[in-house]
Amino acid sequence: MIGKRLETLRNQGFSWLKRVAVASVAMLAATEAFAVTQAAIVVDAKTGKVLYASNADTKAYPASLTKMMTLYLTFEALEAGRVTLNTRISVSKYAASQPPSKLGVKAGGTITVKDAILSLVTRSANDMATALAEHLGGSESRFAATMTARARSLGMRNTTFKNANGLPNSAQVTTARDMAILGRALQDRFPTYFRYFKTTSFTYAGAKIGNHNRLLGRVSGVDGIKTGYTRASGFNLVTSVNLPDRSMVAVVLGGSSGSSRDAYMEKLVKQYIAKASRGARTAPLVLPNGVAGPAEEPIVEEPALVADLPQPRLRPEAVVTAYAAEQTGSIAAAAAVAVTEVATLTPDEYRAQGDITDDGEEASQALPLPAPAPIARIPVDDTYAADIVEAAERLAAIPTMSGWKIQLAAAPSQAAALAILQKAQTAGGAMVADAAAYTEPVSKGSETLYRARFMGFADKSEALAACAFLVKQKFACYAVAE
Repeated sequence: MIGKRLETLRNQGFSWLKRVAVASVAMLAATEAFAVTQAAIVVDAKTGKVLYASNADTKAYPASLTKMMTLYLTFEALEAGRVTLNTRISVSKYAASQPPSKLGVKAGGTITVKDAILSLVTRSANDMATALAEHLGGSESRFAATMTARARSLGMRNTTFKNANGLPNSAQVTTARDMAILGRALQDRFPTYFRYFKTTSFTYAGAKIGNHNRLLGRVSGVDGIKTGYTRASGFNLVTSVNLPDRSMVAVVLGGSSGSSRDAYMEKLVKQYIAKASRGARTAPLVLPNGVAGPAEEPIVEEPALVADLPQPRLRPEAVVTAYAAEQTGSIAAAAAVAVTEVATLTPDEYRAQGDITDDGEEASQALPLPAPAPIARIPVDDTYAADIVEAAERLAAIPTMSGWKIQLAAAPSQAAALAILQKAQTAGGAMVADAAAYTEPVSKGSETLYRARFMGFADKSEALAACAFLVKQKFACYAVAE
């Protein structure tokens, strides 16, 4: 199969590359239609009173905040009895092909609704969001239309959904105000199911999967909700705070990094929770039929609480995952195959691949690789098409970033280095969530080794702290400044 594709590539020369270049320009134009602007809002969850707002009605891309609405409709289906937590849903080839972050269930497999929910609130699994959409809506496009209709019924006037997972689509937009409405609606309408958002970790197929929301357990009263990130959106976060006498929902869109976004959110929480109402909840935000209750107070824009954050830095968002061609087992061949795959994708399919999300810095979870050594061949099949496309884009040119980096090992093959990085992402959790994983070839005599590295640390202390944590997890590690 792969051999035939490689032969096609050889026969047709570089015409594919030209088509890919044209598609890439179109994709970038589509996914970067908005300049990244930081927006924020803080709302009293009991009354709907706006406690703080800045750029709250500026349109932005939701990224994986989209999954909040996917879960809203899933909770509706549970409440209506159309599914149960134990219902098994099938994973289609299309769902399985969604780019990371993903759970990695193979096409044709099944998963319970409960595990799918948990995968969304912890790993923010793009594949499972699509699987839920297909099961509940018949197709992702029909489910997305229902998502938009539900948004309108809740009063989210400036939100449009085009998919269930938040992967880039220029028509999928929202505002901080609308995300605050959805955050309040989730806990108001589904107090029992809303508790899933505070899940710190769950175990699936023997692997422990942690929640990427780093404010859980760190900021008093925080009990969810969701992170999100793509290049075009910046770093997004919706946070729910529930204390015995006060509650609020806050939204930050367009942060320049996960750590600065979290710091901004923490400052908002600490400054405004004391201003939330001590009284009882007023008329419900969401009525039993699912439509909006009384309107919220109008937003009054205030000066920014802190200086606007710079636009998000451009960096590789995930470990470069390459699956070698059947014939040669080489990384270069996998990239060549990817070129043919990209050229045969529809515009919508290509756009979905074009700006791989790591969902609010959640370390993208690649499909399992074989044992690190020796690795002569890594099999590939159509299930991994999205991963191969991603490999081609990343292998074409991995940008370097000056500053502090950490190195774990120098492996005899790129695949072995990737396997080390994948394990380190899982073990390192939040300590490497803001960093970008990459490999770097280096010649040693007649031998070529591949350094397994993370880059993008803010300073020396951050790099050293990450190394110290990974050393405790049995990894070799040292920090370097370049």
